[in-house]
Amino acid sequence: MKNRVYMAQSLDGFIAGPNGELDWLAAIDNPEGSDLGFAEFMASVDALLMGRNTFEVVAAFDAWPYDKPVFVASNSLKQLPEGFAGKAELICGSATEMLSALHAKGYHNIYLDGGALIRSFIAAALVDELTITTVPVLLGGGIRLFDTLPGSVNLKLVSSQLLLGQLVKNRYQFQRETQA
Repeated sequence: MKNRVYMAQSLDGFIAGPNGELDWLAAIDNPEGSDLGFAEFMASVDALLMGRNTFEVVAAFDAWPYDKPVFVASNSLKQLPEGFAGKAELICGSATEMLSALHAKGYHNIYLDGGALIRSFIAAALVDELTITTVPVLLGGGIRLFDTLPGSVNLKLVSSQLLLGQLVKNRYQFQRETQA
C-alpha cells in the first residue's frame, strides 16, 4: 500500500501561479509530446484522491483526463457538479478516515493530488512517496506545495532524472521514525 504524490513545481517552489494558473507547465518545448512518465505512474495507482480546488481546475478541462476512480476530498461540498457522475465521487473526513474508506473499497495505491490535501497527508505522516518535477521557470508568486508543514520531514532521494534536457524529476521516499 502506497500513498504517492506526483507534482510539478517551478524553480522557486510554486505549484500554480497566483490565480491558480498552470500555463507555465507548457514552457518547455516538448516536440514529441512526451508524457514524461505520467502514464507509467498512473499505471501504478488504483485511484486518485484530489482536493476540491484541484478538482475544480481539472473539471474545467475539455476532456476528463482520468480512467481510474477519482475521489474528491471536501468537507463542504454536498455534491459534485452535474456531469461528473461516474467520473468522480465525493469523500470527506480526516486524512486517516478517507484512506480507511478507500482501503475498504479495495483501493490501496493512491495518487494524492492538490496542495492542501497533500500538506494534510504529509502532516499526518501518510505520504509514502513524492515525485516532483522542477520546471526551470521563476513564477515569483503563487501557490506553494510546502508552505505550512507542522515541522521538518525527512526524505530519501530514490531517483533523479533529467527530462527534455531541462526538467529535473526527483522521486523521494518519506522516512518514518521507528520506535526501538
